[in-house]
Parts: sequence; C-alpha cells; structure tokens
Amino acid sequence: MPGSRGTVVSAVPGHIQARMDPTELALRPGGLISGPTQMGFADMAAYALVLAHIGPVAMAVTSALNYQFLRPCRPGPLFADAHMLRLGKRLAVMDVRIWTNDANKPVGQANVTYAIP
Repeated sequence: MPGSRGTVVSAVPGHIQARMDPTELALRPGGLISGPTQMGFADMAAYALVLAHIGPVAMAVTSALNYQFLRPCRPGPLFADAHMLRLGKRLAVMDVRIWTNDANKPVGQANVTYAIP
C-alpha cells in the first residue's frame, strides 16, 4: 500500500525481505528519500523478523538502532534484507540492508536490537 511502512515479501528462518513504495511525502528537499523514512523501514523489517521468530509479542521494542547512510537514496521502491544475527531470551540483534535498484549497492545499513519482554 502506498505510504505504508512497507510489506514483507518473503520470509525464511533467519531472514526476511520487505518492500516499501515511498510517496512524495517521504522525499526530503533535493528529491531524495528522507533518513527517517529509511530508518523507519529498517525498523519495520527488524520488527517483522523478530515477530516471525517469537510470535506476536506486544512489548517487543526497539532498544537500539544504528543507521549508516551509504549512498543517496533516490525515489522509487525500497527493499530491505533483514538477517537475524542473534536471538536470545531478552534481546534480538539484526542486520538490515536497504537498497533500491541493486542489492549489491545498499543505500543504507542498520544494526537493530530489540528487547523481548
């Protein structure tokens, strides 16, 4: 759905791929997709990956998110590859790569940690 936080398009143990179709509201001056849009998408992908492993837990929350902007994020569909690095009793740690046209040229990379109640 346009304007949404994204949609999971595939899921296997330890990995999900998501897609987001940003609207004009997601663009910053200069015509690039904004940082908050990219980080929100990375967080959504990490959250989906956590829930895919532990089920619907109401209070699983982001406890850390570190985002690296690697190259300009031009308008168009965004894709996320989220990989589980560690799933413990209280913390889940994931790597999320955001890309546009080429998965080998990510526009951003996030390390995301979720606290599990």
